[in-house]
Amino acid sequence: MIDIGIMALLMAIVAVAGLGFVLLRRPTGEGKSELASLLGDTHQRMDERFAAQERTLREMLTSQERNTTRSLSTLNERLAIIREAQKNIADLSEQVTGLRGILDNKQARGAFGEFQLEELVSNSLPSGAYQFQATLSNGKRADCLLKLPDPPGPTVIDSKFPLESYRRLIEAPDSDARKICRRQFAGDITTHLDAIAQKYIITGETSENALMFVPSESIYSEIHTHHEALVRKSYRSRVYIVSPSTLWATMNTMRAIFRDVHMREQADIIQNEVVRMLEDVGRLDHRIVSLERTYSQMGEEFRKVRISTDKIIKRGAGIESLEFDKSAESTDSPTKT
Repeated sequence: MIDIGIMALLMAIVAVAGLGFVLLRRPTGEGKSELASLLGDTHQRMDERFAAQERTLREMLTSQERNTTRSLSTLNERLAIIREAQKNIADLSEQVTGLRGILDNKQARGAFGEFQLEELVSNSLPSGAYQFQATLSNGKRADCLLKLPDPPGPTVIDSKFPLESYRRLIEAPDSDARKICRRQFAGDITTHLDAIAQKYIITGETSENALMFVPSESIYSEIHTHHEALVRKSYRSRVYIVSPSTLWATMNTMRAIFRDVHMREQADIIQNEVVRMLEDVGRLDHRIVSLERTYSQMGEEFRKVRISTDKIIKRGAGIESLEFDKSAESTDSPTKT
């Protein structure tokens, strides 16, 4: 807009110059007068145009300054959000690094699995239904022993898992390496299943089943998605693989079993209480019949009393009027009352 105004101003100047040249060729007095008038008008118009251009430029600068201030404010807010997000990402990275450090260390990894197992079991079952770090007759210590009634009997849950081979599997660079790592992962799981069956399934002491707790849904998914033979192996060994979600469902089922067992244990007490309650009901019925009989006798006695009072009232009325009822006297004799 400023460039167009300047061009228009230059064109006006050129036009005035041309017109002045024409006027100068006229007689001296007339030409100078017209030229002075024309120059004055042109100067006034130029001042007005410059003032208008100045106002327009000032408004544009003010508007741009306002927009720039608003944009900077919005940018500062977004930068604050980005800084907060970066802080959260840094905190999450530290937590992930700490978790990875836990999972890299076998002892820490075992403690992590045991902690998760303890949380699931203790939040699902009554306190007397399980025991952590229980020692069996063969000297082996179970991470958790579920004290289930026969059948199935006490059942062991082992919380260890082969993380190293699984990490090599997910970090494999190509399909060939992934196949090799998958076979090694299956071999490690098979070895662990055999160890659980040998250590924690004891005839006459535990149930015929045991549970292998894998505290990772991704490992559980890997086993059931790509290792069907491994799953069948676990069924044959009677060592069932459970994840946090499937163990939670299993614990709910076991809680229902414990509730049924408790009800069966209380069945004799409940039956005895019902028998005693029926005896109390029988005694209450006998007492109600006796009370009803007594009430009937009392009603008859009240009726007789009422007859006697009516006769007494009638005799009193006869005495007052000095009129004796012979028939009433013979009926209401002393021998009959």
